[in-house]
Amino acid sequence: MISLHYGGLRLKSRYLLSPLAGFTNLPFRRIVHELGGVGLGTTDLVNARSLLERRPKALDLIATHPDDSPFAVQIFGHDPCCMRDAAQFLEEYGVDSIDINMGCPVDKVTKTGGGSALMRLPICDVGGPVDDFQLCHSADAAEGTPLAPSAVATLVRSVVDAVRVPVTVKMRLGWDETQITAPRFAREFEQAGVAAIAIHGRTRAQGFSGSVDRSGIRRVVEAVERIPVIGNGDVRTVDDAARMLDETGCTGVSIGRGALANPWIFRQLVQWEQTGTYDPPGGFDDRLQLLRRQFAYLCELHPEPRAIVMFRKMGHWYLRGMRVRPHLRHQFQLAATSSELEVALAAIQTAGPHGVSRSGVLPDLHVPVPSGPVERW
Repeated sequence: MISLHYGGLRLKSRYLLSPLAGFTNLPFRRIVHELGGVGLGTTDLVNARSLLERRPKALDLIATHPDDSPFAVQIFGHDPCCMRDAAQFLEEYGVDSIDINMGCPVDKVTKTGGGSALMRLPICDVGGPVDDFQLCHSADAAEGTPLAPSAVATLVRSVVDAVRVPVTVKMRLGWDETQITAPRFAREFEQAGVAAIAIHGRTRAQGFSGSVDRSGIRRVVEAVERIPVIGNGDVRTVDDAARMLDETGCTGVSIGRGALANPWIFRQLVQWEQTGTYDPPGGFDDRLQLLRRQFAYLCELHPEPRAIVMFRKMGHWYLRGMRVRPHLRHQFQLAATSSELEVALAAIQTAGPHGVSRSGVLPDLHVPVPSGPVERW
């Protein structure tokens, strides 16, 4: 099996669980680790300032467990001092790696200057290099004001230099088709000392529309000298991952919604790499068992009423993938106690999947992505 290293950290495989808002929480990361094959799980993105202020939601997002190893925390922000201090807090907390988010396209993140807004160029820098910008701090620059490339690289370096654990960056190809900045930034970030680059093959303006530009990911691969580049986007099957590796030359593959639809995909990829074949994903009863186990893990972290509410979103995708009839899914969503939830699950177990064999391979589940203008997300 081909190994992948983030600096001195050896990952279990080169197939990684992408950060996925609302889904890649600790219970789900434990599930995919138990199923096998995943090299590294990463948390949902966390506001660096919220971490420093010890806000409960931020601390919930970085919760971990011995089964959740290795794991990375993804932070976002645009103030170098805040990002540095958050990284030092995470190192003391015991994370294995820190990921800087430069890929989130959501308006509430980019309007503060974080996420993929870091990939924008100042107006006077579009079309040519500019060297006379100084590092912008939130105290003397309006939130959302584009930083010069040199300032963004300085932000990344401030995080890298502050900790001993490997630091990575997750980004998109650029802000829009007129600003394909990923190759340029990848070179600068490698010089700043990052251990790896993960690249989603769309611009911020695209959101999740259209198809991933694997040639754009290849340009990022060709822009760096030594560090691994991780390809991401539109990977739902083993064949998709094989295509990503072959057409981009990337070292590894990061999977988000594909893992939500099929938590066995990492194990399948390792089997494919080792033998050329792989087992089918789990069937109806296997998925029902995973659902119950993941809910139990959530109850270890939160009081039962809150855990039930939090799990409804995830349970919805489990049950759709299991081809459960709508009225039974609705009964599950209405459950307010664990006993009511178990009654709903017992009815689902008795009924089995609709229109397909209980013991056979379930049809592929397509997990939809946000539609419409990014600013409405």
